Amino acid sequence: MPAEISLVIPTLNAAEDLPGCLESLMEGLAAGLIRELLITDGGSLDATGQIAEAAGARLHHGPASRGGQLQRGCAAAKGNWLLVLHADTQLEQGWSQVVSRHLQDGGGRPAYFRLRFRASGVMPGLVAGWANWRSRLFGLPYGDQALLIRRGDYEAAGGYRDQPLMEDVALVRCLSALVELPACALTSAARYQQQGWLRRGTRNLLLQLRYALGALPEVLARSYDK
Repeated sequence: MPAEISLVIPTLNAAEDLPGCLESLMEGLAAGLIRELLITDGGSLDATGQIAEAAGARLHHGPASRGGQLQRGCAAAKGNWLLVLHADTQLEQGWSQVVSRHLQDGGGRPAYFRLRFRASGVMPGLVAGWANWRSRLFGLPYGDQALLIRRGDYEAAGGYRDQPLMEDVALVRCLSALVELPACALTSAARYQQQGWLRRGTRNLLLQLRYALGALPEVLARSYDK
């Protein structure tokens, strides 16, 4: 199978997380899946750029807005498929075989990974379980679960909007027949561990509700990391 996938990763001062993310993607290169790696940076002041260049990525610079960064990265991508993931996410071992099967047998449907935190305990399991249940029931996976989508479907859905938050929700709302892949996206638990699992989880639910009721992403972004 020819390399079909353009990997797109938005970054902002991601030097601590990016190496682990990139390392988890290496099996995709060995499997011949990955055509290119695009890092779309929002003005990092750490070593993110150097790490990206050392990995052979095409580095794009622009204003810090995750939606805008993803918009620019996807516009520059050349692959037939886009695999979009966050810099603090690592795909679990064996993901390339799962994705290969989906490209061959998945009917071209957009897909996402199961969420799991890189942390142990009851709360990480509960929060991830809620996210996976929400994704299956409502077809609403978020960016930390990674998104695999054909370029044509991405463009038909209008692509990512240039907004600082909920850019993933805005896009997947325009997609249909999403498939959960039988592989995990292992994401960082740092914000939950810093702020408390219950507090952070409750805040995220409130942000989601406010967005569903029409709150502007720019307004929501101001309270996202507080």
